[in-house]
Amino acid sequence: MQSREGQRVPNVTFRVRENNEWKNVTTDDLFKGKTVVLFSLPGAFTPTCSSTHLPRYNELAPVFREQGVDSILCVSVNDTFVMNEWAKDQEAQNIVMVPDGNGEFTEGMGQLVDKANLGFGKRSWRYSMLVKDGVVQKMFIEPEKEGDPFEVSDADTMLNHIAPTAKKPDQVVVFSKVGCAFCAKAKEQLTAAGYDFIEVPLDNKVRGKVLGAVSGTMTAPQVFVNGKLIGGSEEVAKFVAA
Repeated sequence: MQSREGQRVPNVTFRVRENNEWKNVTTDDLFKGKTVVLFSLPGAFTPTCSSTHLPRYNELAPVFREQGVDSILCVSVNDTFVMNEWAKDQEAQNIVMVPDGNGEFTEGMGQLVDKANLGFGKRSWRYSMLVKDGVVQKMFIEPEKEGDPFEVSDADTMLNHIAPTAKKPDQVVVFSKVGCAFCAKAKEQLTAAGYDFIEVPLDNKVRGKVLGAVSGTMTAPQVFVNGKLIGGSEEVAKFVAA
């Protein structure tokens, strides 16, 4: 896999389906006069692509925009119907899905590989790149190993290249139960402090065991920030105050 840094992206027209109509999207439409981050992956709905690669780019998209990135593209050798359905299934509202169904763009980037052993046919190798006005500034290409390596094309690596000191959003999870006044209070405190959190409501059948396993206590709520246990509503109040 050879880097294409310093070269222009291939001149390709993508066939895209929008609002039940066919649309042509060219590389000029996507790259001309823009700063673009592109990541490419082996296939929609595949495990690493769905669990990590796409969601993290989507999560960090606002930070990329703050650093002057106009758009984030996800390219896969899949048709537009598959890419559209995958977008609906994923956290992808900040990502432009690009269906390289014929593999023309991927081949032009020198990243088309044979995955016939998996029944996939020709697919893209996993990589990411920073493109300015159609010229590749930086590429992160996964090492040529067996399987599906995922070491350097991730969103964090790209953001660290563009802006090493950029502040990334905190990852906040609130384990709660329905009708819990303390849970409501904790969520109000987090919202007032500007935290964007994910709530995981637990019913009484599993709440005690789940909370006991993850936090060591069986009471709700239990709040985690960036993998660290903060605790219940009182601990959250101290956390946001600090």
